Amino acid sequence: MRKHLVLAKPFSLEDEKDSEHTASNVIRKILSLFKTVRPGSDLTNFQLPPQLNLPRSQLQCYGEMVYSFGGQDLLGECSRRDLPIERFKSVVTWNISTLRPLVFGMSPYNSVLGETHHVSNGHINVIAEQVVHHPPVSALHATHEQENIDVTWCQYFTPKFRGTYVDVEVKGKRVMKLLNRKETYEMDQPRLIMRFLPAPGAHWAGKVKIKCPETNLEAELHLISDSFIERFRGNNNRSLKGKIFESSSGNQLYNIYGHWDRTVMAKNLKTGEVEVIYNAKENITGLKPPTVKNLQEVMESESTMVWSEVSERILKKDWERAREAKILVEEKQREALKQRETSGESWVPKHFSVVNKGKDWDCSPLQPTVPPGPLVITEAQGEILNRFQDSNTLC
Repeated sequence: MRKHLVLAKPFSLEDEKDSEHTASNVIRKILSLFKTVRPGSDLTNFQLPPQLNLPRSQLQCYGEMVYSFGGQDLLGECSRRDLPIERFKSVVTWNISTLRPLVFGMSPYNSVLGETHHVSNGHINVIAEQVVHHPPVSALHATHEQENIDVTWCQYFTPKFRGTYVDVEVKGKRVMKLLNRKETYEMDQPRLIMRFLPAPGAHWAGKVKIKCPETNLEAELHLISDSFIERFRGNNNRSLKGKIFESSSGNQLYNIYGHWDRTVMAKNLKTGEVEVIYNAKENITGLKPPTVKNLQEVMESESTMVWSEVSERILKKDWERAREAKILVEEKQREALKQRETSGESWVPKHFSVVNKGKDWDCSPLQPTVPPGPLVITEAQGEILNRFQDSNTLC
């Protein structure tokens, strides 16, 4: 079987200026799709035409939040700091860095059951898997080889049509463990708002909480909604406000403020000192797609392989063939479901254990660490050195 992968460039900060992604080019198409949709409707299974799809799946988008970055390795920085408060600020910074620009009116593919995405960037290895299809539950496991950091995400979303906007509630857990420090950080997730009126746009909104029981530290970040009321209050698009405080006493230590697509500052309330803790221009501009390091190790369930024909046609703007290719992927999934039902076989994820608790889901990785992926952004320095030594030996 020929392995065909399409590795599209992650959406970077500078790509928002692309005329193809302006709201005016997609608003009419979107409104026409929602003519028959009632306010309050669940859009989980709503099918988009390929003209409104990004050339990547939802699983890839989750992975890119962790492995795709420019400049400093912010994940590794979380464990390098000596003082607990400095480590906590680094975790807050990394959490902010996972916020990425959204393309109004454009959506990734709905990942198919069993789809996987395995990528490495330096010492960071990431594996993601679609563990449930209805509702769509995605699990992600990332480990930092050098700093002994473990990140687990289990997330699922519920989009609701609200008439003038779509409100996407993202549920599930995000946990980071600094194993060398014996610290665990629990985080929740912001909402996604896609607004049609009065001004079209897509943005993150809501409250994000970060808590570390071992250090007695907590943070609350408020992502300001880009609504008319917030604009009237003087809050600009993508602004962020928050605080870091002691969990037990409530004593506030830092004010956090700024814009997640520009810079975010932290003000020490004891000394009055202000520092820039995050610079989006350094972290989410000039993002590069992964390259294939080892084609033989790429699984057939790999996202970039499952959706390769669809992505290729979208990039070429061959909409009819993109639609046909998308239908084939969906039909293949339905056929696999029929076969399992006929044989009485139940689906078992390959990389995660999954527990359903009423309307909630919990995912745990089956392995303690993630191995290096067959797709890479940059290789860890040790791997590059070993490969150079091996090539010299062979010569």
